[in-house]
Amino acid sequence: MTALATTVTETLRYRGKVGQWAWVLHRLTGLGVIVFLILHVVDTSWAAFYPSDYEQAIREYQSPLFTIGEFFLVASVVFHALNGLRIVTLDYKPEWWRYQERATLLVFALTLLVLVPTFAVMLDHTVAFYTSDRDIATLDEIVQTQSLFVMGFVVILVVALALSGLYGLVTRSSQGVKLSGGWEATLWTYMRVSGVLILPLVFGHLVLMHILQGVFDIAGVPELEVVGTNAINQSGTAVEFVGARWNALLAGVAVWRIYDGLLLALAAIHGFNGLRYIVNDYARSVWVNRALNWAIFFGVIALIVVGAAALIAGADETAYKLATDMLSSVQ
Repeated sequence: MTALATTVTETLRYRGKVGQWAWVLHRLTGLGVIVFLILHVVDTSWAAFYPSDYEQAIREYQSPLFTIGEFFLVASVVFHALNGLRIVTLDYKPEWWRYQERATLLVFALTLLVLVPTFAVMLDHTVAFYTSDRDIATLDEIVQTQSLFVMGFVVILVVALALSGLYGLVTRSSQGVKLSGGWEATLWTYMRVSGVLILPLVFGHLVLMHILQGVFDIAGVPELEVVGTNAINQSGTAVEFVGARWNALLAGVAVWRIYDGLLLALAAIHGFNGLRYIVNDYARSVWVNRALNWAIFFGVIALIVVGAAALIAGADETAYKLATDMLSSVQ
């Protein structure tokens, strides 16, 4: 914690050049995106396993609080992706480092260039939704649901800390979690390669799910065509939207399941490894460092397993019926 506090205070005091602020923003946006990824994978899996809960989650995402968060999320993804591309380029072209300040300014400029029209379209969707007579979750509902996520994070951390402490007592180990040089080099390469591979997938996802057809159209609009498919969301439920999208076939192939599976695997490992770098920078206590590294390792495995299970299971007519009944009960 001391190292983290020092970084924050010194960053504010130093007021360095544009590269420093790009570094700070890259880490902050990365943290924001990984938190969203965890929530998004878990709640989307509910479309397959807990349809009523997924409908409730989408109702909450359509609230003003999460709408504001969606704008921050899109901004974070765009900046993090473009700045990551700058980092990859300069890592493999060290002779271009003399242009790093210009490259950073270009990233900021491109981020604004992308966000201005994107926000304009998103704002149009937002205004249209809030000027219509649509059901919106209350703040009490949001607090109740999100408190469960917070409790889940707390439980995971407490268990990890307890196991780390017990491990230290039994083994009397004074070592944190350290990977070999070979593994670190492999993960360094993975971060660069996956960062490039994720770009078309994540921008494609943003266009489809936040611009062309966003959270306001996922639920509450019957007879709407599901973006990227020829399917019609007959019930207007979020569960049928997800199910119809995953069940869409192109030449007999469930392209959107494969697309989402690739995005899940690449982004989860990329994001959690980035979180590991941050933990190793600031968690100097062996006990805490070991606990957080364990939580990250098992967390990424659990997230991929949950997401993959949902993609394989999909959503069927029974799930659509449960989702429709849930929406009827709250209206």
